[in-house]
Formats: sequence, structure tokens, C-alpha cells
Amino acid sequence: MMEETESDGEPSIDWDSLTFSFTETDRMYIATCKQGEEWEPGVMQDFQDLSLSPAAGVINYGQGLFEGMKARRAEDGRVLLFRPELNARRAQDGCKRLGMPVVPEEMFLDAVHLVVQENLRWLPPTGRGELYIRPLVFGSGSILGVAPAPEYTFLVYVVPVGPYFKGGLNPISLKVSDEFHRAAPGGSGGVKAIGNYAPGMMPSKNAKADGYAEIIYLDAVNHRYVEEVGAANFFCIKDKVLYTPELTGTILPGITRLSVIELARSLGYQVLETKVDIDFAMDADEAFCAGTAAVISPIGSIEHGGSIATYCDGEVGAITKQLYDALTAIQEGRTTDTFGWTPSV
Repeated sequence: MMEETESDGEPSIDWDSLTFSFTETDRMYIATCKQGEEWEPGVMQDFQDLSLSPAAGVINYGQGLFEGMKARRAEDGRVLLFRPELNARRAQDGCKRLGMPVVPEEMFLDAVHLVVQENLRWLPPTGRGELYIRPLVFGSGSILGVAPAPEYTFLVYVVPVGPYFKGGLNPISLKVSDEFHRAAPGGSGGVKAIGNYAPGMMPSKNAKADGYAEIIYLDAVNHRYVEEVGAANFFCIKDKVLYTPELTGTILPGITRLSVIELARSLGYQVLETKVDIDFAMDADEAFCAGTAAVISPIGSIEHGGSIATYCDGEVGAITKQLYDALTAIQEGRTTDTFGWTPSV
């Protein structure tokens, strides 16, 4: 059971049974901004429900976005973030695309630091989970008619989550969707918009009911190029060269994706951001997906049109494992961070 204790004590959580799910924590950050004006100074308050008009822009027209980040406890006691400035900048790009006021980078980062500091008792011990950080920006003002809301809210809360991998780094099986697409050119696929996620729930649920871990989406124009894996970015490796779908506005510019690219190049690997044909991907030597929740998740097999591609005989590929070990060592503070990716809270 996850029962909250007095705010000055340790939460009564069995850290080893933590999953990636919601647990109410102590404090959250909230700020508001009227359309055309500057953001008001944000405040810290106890975690609580929101009061919204039924006509709020986010409820009626989906005007909103979110970010996903993690804080980790290093073995030496430091509390580490991972490239938070990139989340701030991606949120700014998303706000512009969705017609919302941009949250200044300094304000975004200050809010993240404050919320982590005021919920430190919920940060799992080293190696037993992370504190997942969820910033949100959304139209909270009332609006009837498809137009930007008159007022916006910027909110940050945190949740303790368990390791994505229970019992080690296990390859997952995926299924290619020939029926559904995640995004189309000119749309909002490159933004972490809230509206991008609900349409994927049914295809994902169906894939899981068929015994797959997640679905792979192909592009909406040619129906042949790999775009994303559920809510993660895709990589495959052929003859020790890494391939990942290029950023054309239809896939999310993942921060873990960028970090894998930069890390792989620093290790001497060639990385190509290009169109990745599904037939080419099926013929690759290794494949994995990358995202905040899973970090790097090895792909054991992919089913497409009745054919099944199996990578590394269902084992974790050597390069995938090397990248996972190197990236998690940096994120968890177990090695020198020569990139400057892990600021302390």
C-alpha cells in the first residue's frame, strides 16, 4: 500500500514494488497568465485538485501540452536532473505551435527545482526508482468558439515511479500498425500536445491484447517509413551504424533520442537521421526505442504484415546494451558527466 505519512516523515512506500503509476505527493507549483500578458509569479502550494470552468480551453479544444522529466538520487547523495533546459525549450516550441504564451526558460527551470526540493521525501533511494516530473501548460480560461483561451496555467507536480525494467533489460516485441497513424505532415506530431496521446490508446491496447508490448507507427503519406514506437523514438542498427527517423515535424524531438545520438557519436559510431523504411528496419541487426520512461528499451522482435523480424535471437544487442549502460551511468551519477547533462537540484 502507498499511504501518505506526515509531511516531515518518510512516506510509507515499499520502494521495491513501485510501478510507473500515479501517487499523490506533497507540493506542486502553479502560475497563471492572461492572453497577451506576462506570466504572474508562480507559487508553491499543497497538492490539490484544480477548479476549472466547463468552458476551459483545454477541456473543450485540447489546448495544452505536457513534459516528462526525471530526478534521480545518485549514490553520493546528489539529486540529479537530466538536461532540463531541453524540456523547457521544447515546451516553448510547443506553446508557440498551440497558440499559448511561452513559459520563460528560467521560470520553467526554477519551478522544476522548487517542486523537486519540496517533495524530496518522495524521491526513491538510489537505484530503486526516480521522481517523475510532470510540467503542464494549458488553456484554463473559458472560451466558446475555436480560439486561444483568455487565460493559461503552468503547473508542475511530481510522482515517485519505479524502474521501468523489472528484473533487468528485457527485449520487447512490437507490432507495426497498418491501419492507424500517429501524425500527419503539417500537424502537431512534433509537439508534446495532450491531443496526440488519446488516439494512440486504442491501437496500443489492441496490440497489448495480442501479446505485444507496444505498436510501431508508419508515416501517414507513404505508409512505409517508421515514425515512432507508441510514445518513444525508434532506432535500429545495421553493420554498426545507427539509424533513426529524421525530424520532419511528425515525430517528437525526444531528449533521450538526442542524447543517444550524441552519446553514440562520442563512442565512435556513425548515426544517420534519415527516413527508415520498415523493410530496412526489419532487416537490421539490432533495434531499440528511447524515451524518458524507458530510457533505452531493446526490441526483440517486430511483426509486420505476417512477417516477424527477430533481433539478436531475442537477446539484448551489444551496441544497445553499451548505449544503455553508458547513458544510465551518466543519468545516475555513476560516471563523470563530460557532457554537462546532469545538473544538481
